[in-house]
Amino acid sequence: MSRTFSQIYIQIVFAVKGRQNLISESWKYDVNKYISGIITNKGQKSIIVNGMPDHIHAFIGLKPSMAISDLVRDIKNNSSNFINKNRFVKGKFSWQEGYGSFSYSQSHIEQVYNYILNQEQHHHKKTFKEEYIEILQKFQVDFDEKYLFEWIE
Repeated sequence: MSRTFSQIYIQIVFAVKGRQNLISESWKYDVNKYISGIITNKGQKSIIVNGMPDHIHAFIGLKPSMAISDLVRDIKNNSSNFINKNRFVKGKFSWQEGYGSFSYSQSHIEQVYNYILNQEQHHHKKTFKEEYIEILQKFQVDFDEKYLFEWIE
């Protein structure tokens, strides 16, 4: 009997609605852990989840039977419900529409892991907008800046 074999590594990036700095250091770990659990419960491999007060990076090992759009939809829906249920923010928390997804080879796992782990250090040098546009350019993704996330300048 034939089987399917794959090796797909994806970094997903998405932002808080309005790019507000709502993810507090006091509950950031809980949300990252919760998002990691969503990924695992969907049968995918959560390698690392981390981010900043206004955005999240998730690095996953993706099985070909899972559509990235379905996984991101579930991550956003379930994590925003978790944040709202626990009343981590005043008012209603939600994520912005859209996301970025970028593929990597096996040889890049450690480099991407460390990049996501050290988000705070990266953002001492670059804004999220600069970081995101740099990733899009690195991956040669055609984009119109007016269709990217809502940016707070």
